[in-house]
Amino acid sequence: MAMATAPAQAADIPPPGQVVTSPNVSHVTNVPKPIGLGSTINSDIAFQGDYAYVGNYGGFSIYDIENPKQAKAVSAVICPGSQMDVSVYGNLLFTAVDSSRSDDSCNSTSQSASIKESWEGVRIFDITDKKSPKYIKSVETNCGSHTLTLVPGKGRDRRNVYLYVSSYNPNATFPDCAPPHDKISIIKVPLRAPTDAAVVSTPVVFPDGGNETQPGLLIPTSGCHDITVYAERDVAAGACMGDGVLFDISDRANPVVTARVTDPNFAFWHSATFNNEGTKVIFTDELGGGGAATCNETTGPNRGADAIYDITGGGLVFKSYFKISRYQADTENCVAHNGSLIPVKGRDILVQAWYQGGVSIIDFTDSADPKEIGFFERGPEPNGNRGGIWSAYYYNGYIYGSDFHHGLDVLKISDPRTDPARRVHLDRLNVQTQASYHGHGHDD
Repeated sequence: MAMATAPAQAADIPPPGQVVTSPNVSHVTNVPKPIGLGSTINSDIAFQGDYAYVGNYGGFSIYDIENPKQAKAVSAVICPGSQMDVSVYGNLLFTAVDSSRSDDSCNSTSQSASIKESWEGVRIFDITDKKSPKYIKSVETNCGSHTLTLVPGKGRDRRNVYLYVSSYNPNATFPDCAPPHDKISIIKVPLRAPTDAAVVSTPVVFPDGGNETQPGLLIPTSGCHDITVYAERDVAAGACMGDGVLFDISDRANPVVTARVTDPNFAFWHSATFNNEGTKVIFTDELGGGGAATCNETTGPNRGADAIYDITGGGLVFKSYFKISRYQADTENCVAHNGSLIPVKGRDILVQAWYQGGVSIIDFTDSADPKEIGFFERGPEPNGNRGGIWSAYYYNGYIYGSDFHHGLDVLKISDPRTDPARRVHLDRLNVQTQASYHGHGHDD
């Protein structure tokens, strides 16, 4: 069994490009970005069946992962518009566009949001043919779509899915994104008629304004950055710039804020993950907006980190911070970023991306004393370039990392604490659409 990693020193920074791992983690393979997306950076990942869908600022790519050791790119769709957050459901792929475009087409060019005719929002693709996806619908949303979260309908509403669209940064000169924003957009997608998708509500999350005056904020709250839903429990956690929020989502089109918290050490509430029991939330702080070197002694262990909260009495109770202890070079952008649970019953284990800090595997079963139990990383990008792992997610026995420049990394952890997860098989994984893994596999 690998032990928790010891604090690293600057001398431990690996040479540029060199892969290093803890003894219990292996680098299975790397699949470069397909032709056409080589010059733009990779972003988030969604999974369904034997395929991984990787967003990219220039579009998205589809990888065949039936045999993870021989993962291969199937297709690339060139359709620019950052940051291409992705979710998949059946034969539909949903992609988020938060860069103002001349129109909604894949041939659009960058155009100022101050021009009324500019477009940003959500694009929907039919992915029935993995080699040739078809663009079938766009939905414009206020301030675009920085991220999107798929929420399945329930009961009589099961023939629909909803998209919770997070966006921010309003400006008085933007006709479709004027302040105050402080809201999310909700798109209803009829599964039998996806081209009828439309915005059905725009609930205001912060009617009295969010956290706007705290010293050290990256940007004052003007909406949410990302939302994670635990649909079967009718709850969601919002990472909302200067605020952490819990929602009741029993009425899918009308979520209600039930708890709100701030943290003097958090500069930008970026993302959220529930534990399987729905009794904890890990929030991440994207200090520096993802472009700064914050994994160093100067920044310290409590900023640019994870914050672990227990959900007690419907509220959020802070328990501890977690941050990787391996120092990164001053050229390396490194901060807490996207991760997912490793499905081990009775334990709370997260795999998480840290940009050029690589991938960390964290046991937070004890909310007050989280421990790293494995890692993967590369040495610095050449010439001080930004890079690293955007998202690191566990899916059916393997960890998949979406690297800015290097494409898709496939990793494997072999450890008694995580081995039971190999028995859990999922048919689909949109990480921001959490579902319990009770009933999947066995941990005996």
